[in-house]
Order: sequence, then structure tokens, then C-alpha cells
Amino acid sequence: MSFESRMKSGDLEAFFRAVLALESEEECYRFFEDIATVAEIKSLAQRFQVAEMLAANETYVRIALATGASTATISRVKRALNYGANGYKLVINRLKEKE
Repeated sequence: MSFESRMKSGDLEAFFRAVLALESEEECYRFFEDIATVAEIKSLAQRFQVAEMLAANETYVRIALATGASTATISRVKRALNYGANGYKLVINRLKEKE
């Protein structure tokens, strides 16, 4: 599968190589705690939780109540799920396969 990102750049490639070098959940905590604020990390985690719930056909109301996400955030994630680069779907499916 070949994908050409619109965001592709040398600095992002270096960052993604760094993320791919992480070998455990503990290493993820260490790296992300150093590289991002708690609010940034929680925002990313919230978006992923929204994506999982949308993929499970949950309603906006249930998602908003469970995650605290605004309807704007839920809509943005839904747009990415439906028209994005399929990154959410890729990860959600991989995690399901591991269950």
C-alpha cells in the first residue's frame, strides 16, 4: 500500500521514525511527556477515543458525554474517518485484530 501524505517533510519523517523506535507503553509515556504538553496528549487521546466510538456507531450525544469532546471535535474526527487518509481505521482495525 502506497500513500503520499500532503504533510510529508523531513522534520515529520524524523519525528515519525522516533515514534516508531518506541518499544513499549512506558517508552511512549516518557517520550510524549517530554515532547508535548499534557493538554496536547489528552487532546490526541480524546480524538482517538472519539474515532473508536464513531467506528462503533455511537451517537454524538453518547460520545460527547463519554469523552467530553465538543460536537465540532466529533464532526472533525468523523470527517477524517470518512474522507481522511484512513489512519484512524488502520489503527482501530489493528487493535481489534490484537484483541
